Amino acid sequence: MRRVIWAALLLPFLVQGQSPYQPNAAEIKLKLEKLSFLGSVLYVAAHPDDENTRVITYFSKGRLATTAYLSMTRGDGGQNLIGSETGDLLGLIRTQELLAARRIDGGMQFFTRAIDFGFSKSADETFQIWGKDEILSDVIGIYRQYQPDVILTRFPPTDRAGHGHHTASAILAIEAFDASAKNDLPAGQAGIFPDQLTEHGTWQPKRLFINTGRFFNTEINENTPGVTTINVGGYSALLGESYSEIAATSRSQHKSQGFGSRKVRGDQQEFFELVKGEAPGKDIFDGVNTTWTRLKNGDKVKPLVDRVIREFIPEKPASSIPLLMQIRKEIRGLENSVWKSRKLLEVNQLIQDCAGLYIEVTANNYWAAPGEPVLATFELLNRSDADVQVVSVQSIDLGMDSTMNVALKNNIPVVIRSRRTISTSKSYSDPYWLREPHGIGLFTVKDEKFIGKPENDPSVQVTFVTRINGETLEIVKPLVFRSTDPVKGELYRPFEVVPPVFVNISNGVWVFGDENPKNLEVVLKSATDGTQDGTLKLQLPTGWRSEPATLDFTLTKRGEELAKSFKVFPSKTEFNGAVKAVAEIKGVAYSHALKTLSYDHIPTQTLLPVAEARIIRVNIKKEGGVIGYINGAGDDVPVALRNMGYEVWEMKNEEVTAENLKRVDAVVLGIRALNTNERIRFMMNDLLEYVNNGGTMVVQYNTSNGLVTDKFSPYPLTLSRDRTTEENATVKILKPDHPLLNTPNKINSSDFEGWIQERGLYFPNKWDENFEALLSMNDTGENPQGGSLLVAKYGNGYYVYTGLSFFRELPEGVPGAYKLFANIVSVGKPKKLEKARVKGKAR
Repeated sequence: MRRVIWAALLLPFLVQGQSPYQPNAAEIKLKLEKLSFLGSVLYVAAHPDDENTRVITYFSKGRLATTAYLSMTRGDGGQNLIGSETGDLLGLIRTQELLAARRIDGGMQFFTRAIDFGFSKSADETFQIWGKDEILSDVIGIYRQYQPDVILTRFPPTDRAGHGHHTASAILAIEAFDASAKNDLPAGQAGIFPDQLTEHGTWQPKRLFINTGRFFNTEINENTPGVTTINVGGYSALLGESYSEIAATSRSQHKSQGFGSRKVRGDQQEFFELVKGEAPGKDIFDGVNTTWTRLKNGDKVKPLVDRVIREFIPEKPASSIPLLMQIRKEIRGLENSVWKSRKLLEVNQLIQDCAGLYIEVTANNYWAAPGEPVLATFELLNRSDADVQVVSVQSIDLGMDSTMNVALKNNIPVVIRSRRTISTSKSYSDPYWLREPHGIGLFTVKDEKFIGKPENDPSVQVTFVTRINGETLEIVKPLVFRSTDPVKGELYRPFEVVPPVFVNISNGVWVFGDENPKNLEVVLKSATDGTQDGTLKLQLPTGWRSEPATLDFTLTKRGEELAKSFKVFPSKTEFNGAVKAVAEIKGVAYSHALKTLSYDHIPTQTLLPVAEARIIRVNIKKEGGVIGYINGAGDDVPVALRNMGYEVWEMKNEEVTAENLKRVDAVVLGIRALNTNERIRFMMNDLLEYVNNGGTMVVQYNTSNGLVTDKFSPYPLTLSRDRTTEENATVKILKPDHPLLNTPNKINSSDFEGWIQERGLYFPNKWDENFEALLSMNDTGENPQGGSLLVAKYGNGYYVYTGLSFFRELPEGVPGAYKLFANIVSVGKPKKLEKARVKGKAR
């Protein structure tokens, strides 16, 4: 049964790994005014960055409505402009970027279980991969729990939305509008809806709009019938910014997508086209009771709220606490409802804000294993003349239930340290949606209470039972880790529960081009204090073996790392599978790797994936020895090249010179290098001259938007938005006799099996006759596209432009992608080497 209490999903989460924030008097005044508005908005779209932050900011901070964004996906299928993470890791980054945006614009954040599997050209394809019933049940569940008065969709439910995920998000939002109010269950969904009804009942939103007037409907204006126009560019004197300025800061948190936004000032019109529900007048809340009278006996609360707003003293916020306590008492006496829960939490937080109450619990480390002791520091400070006492401290996670009876005097800090033990039953802290294996369209979430949540609850929570002005108030705080950096100052990161030892295989993919063994390195890392003795082994497929079979190890202190090496002998035949590393300590097996994501704009993220790596036995050959790599937006292609046996020189901008280029056999530009590297324009003459002199240059995909130079090819070449999104789309080899498809590896149709997410993206659609198109591919029902792999002879060398998604395929260990990329960087090399031998003879 889905057991989600009101406060678990519908109200703001505890902030993890962020500096504590005390609102100023103006912000407190705004929060007091928000108490008087009982209306809610849910914005619905498909991805991180789809949300209209101007609209969210306006409703949250202007209208003071409870406002949230429901994103169908976490953005897992996009590209990354700040690092090499893709897939699940990118989705984790974008989840945190959305949460960072919501902390700025004041909204809440929800997700379904849907996975962003890459660009989709139709809603039908999207629903086939996601599983429409499953995602519809998630959307309906969020409607029923959040109970929005008004739904706003970013996109229309038609192909005009420009992306199958966009269209699907609108279709789901519209279908859920009616279904969330029904008691009867759709056919085939008997296992999905009964629990929702038991826990939350039904809910009927008042109306649903499309936030229109953009690329898919540019004719819309304020005079269009059925359209409500709202000026979202108003100025907040309390906040000192307009809603559109705040929204720009919010949108700029989408850094992995390069969405830094300019602040716009003045009137900004947004248009909302009615799709479902009663037609409003000029206000989208027309007909919605947004006052306290929407609750039975709520009329007793309204005059108290009006009074606390009227009598608020900015220089002395604590003077509002007695009235807030009265409001709290009245709310607690109301019948249970979503609004009771929301407003009670708002009042509880306002009491703390007005008292300037600072309560924090920090640990001496940022992670610990179950059953391990942790030194917790409790810092308590009342920065007002309010009567505040801490009665007790409780934490199931720390085995704590301690009576304190500590009076907090004005601005006199109380610091208490206590060594506690993490509960042995605590589960590890990795993101809940990544704990189980999943397919390409839907995350596996076994515990349904998590569905909709943006992230886990804090790993360890502590409840402080306080008495403020004689009234009991429970305050829940997460255990966090705090440090001081000499440059960045005070830093925070989440405290997390992890296994006592991490087991990391040094590379994610190991390619065996023949039957010769390779030394596979495993790095052990201790996450606890004290000595750990154990054995390490590899779990290999049939036909593979390692020498030795096991290795003993000893770790003596927290943070210690120890590298162990196995000689791995591959199978005689071609194979594509996985190897798993397992550490055994006192009879308990541990096989979690450690992956951390650390960026300044989001809290540090810790993942605990299974300690596995892809192992590939494929007959692969290469020519040349040294590859120069010029990084772009970030990818792991250099790792793959090293896997093939190349020496890779990741060249800094200043190292890309005519003289240095003579030292490499081929030069490869990372993905979107022409979009992200401002210096690339100054390198291009040397790079093209390098090709002219006999070198091989490979340019991976770029977008036509935002090219830093249009002089990146020896011959005319026009980029487009053409792409083949079906990873199993038929690939036709146009020139089977071309050297690139035959040397040093023979490429055939079987080499395009097992590709993930897509074939390729942003293909050129026009090119000079000097280019040869080697492949053709297309999605179902579309015309063939020949721009995925273009090769041109230029002088004595070769220039290659490819939109094939090697940046996805190589890190996933797709054998055919390895063979084809080896051919691409090898093109022209046998001929070049033969010439060198002839010259040697002549001498």
